[in-house]
Amino acid sequence: MQALALRLSGLDPYVDGAIRIIAFYDTLMRRRVDLPALARASAGLAECVAGIRLHGTGRAIRISPDGKEASAPPASASTTVPVTLDEEEIGTAWLERPGAPGPLDEVLLDRLAIAAAAVAERYGPARTTMADPALVELAISADSDEAARARALRLLGFAADPPVHVVAVRSRLALDRIGGLVCPARQVKAAPLGDVGVILATTVDPARFPAGVRAGISTAGRLDRAWREARTALRFTTPREPVIPYAGLGALALLAEIPRDVSRDNADVAAIARIAGSPEDLQTLDTYCATGSLRRAADLLHLHHSSIARRLEQIAKTLGIELTEPGGLTRARIALTAWRLLDD
Repeated sequence: MQALALRLSGLDPYVDGAIRIIAFYDTLMRRRVDLPALARASAGLAECVAGIRLHGTGRAIRISPDGKEASAPPASASTTVPVTLDEEEIGTAWLERPGAPGPLDEVLLDRLAIAAAAVAERYGPARTTMADPALVELAISADSDEAARARALRLLGFAADPPVHVVAVRSRLALDRIGGLVCPARQVKAAPLGDVGVILATTVDPARFPAGVRAGISTAGRLDRAWREARTALRFTTPREPVIPYAGLGALALLAEIPRDVSRDNADVAAIARIAGSPEDLQTLDTYCATGSLRRAADLLHLHHSSIARRLEQIAKTLGIELTEPGGLTRARIALTAWRLLDD
């Protein structure tokens, strides 16, 4: 391979220069330089200001060809490339060359971006959100021992403190985007596990989940227990209430422990299943159970209260439950929740 490179370099000065640049960065990576040293070497090679910025830190490293931090205000970048890790953009690298880009600037920046990603991964941990699913599964699995779980967390970039929250997610949106939104300034990792996405985060802001996302949020603590909590909370989510913290379920979480066969055989749950064929009736019952008020339900559904009253009267006959009585309303709420839990 080396002989071929030498032959090519003799035929084409561009190839010769590109090979020398590749060898230059290979040497830097073997020496395990940090980002400032990488930027300093790049600026000297390019003979212009070189810059690196990682999204996770937000700090730009700009070094002039003399090896010092660039003191002049940033000029327009003549050439820019993204720094990517695990197919996720984690930063940017650029050159500030006056005039037109140099003939080898593209090659130089390509190698600089590769080296910057390697440095970020080595010294970061890198602020990439996506993580190895096997590593995430090891961290949250009930089959993992504490030593393996602690090692997985360290490899994912989490310190021993503070505790980590687990979020179970169902969404068509990219998990790294969701993770970045709900935990914008702290350590967060995400990975798909089967048909459920997992987000590990030091903090979680429930109000920052985008529309269309279903999410169950655990309390912080032992990760295998937190994963069970997050999956349980996810089961309780609805279009009306798409994000649910496990702590907010309280005693309702006990419904998730009921075997499915027992729930299906319950008369009230079976009655809910009978009206489920009518989305209109199901929405009316759900809204009424959530509000406990006929007029409030009518406002939310944009219908006259008399129309809601007629619907509820018919629904009550189908269910065999008096919905206007406190006990009947409680039965309907529990039955509706238990019926939803049958569908994972």
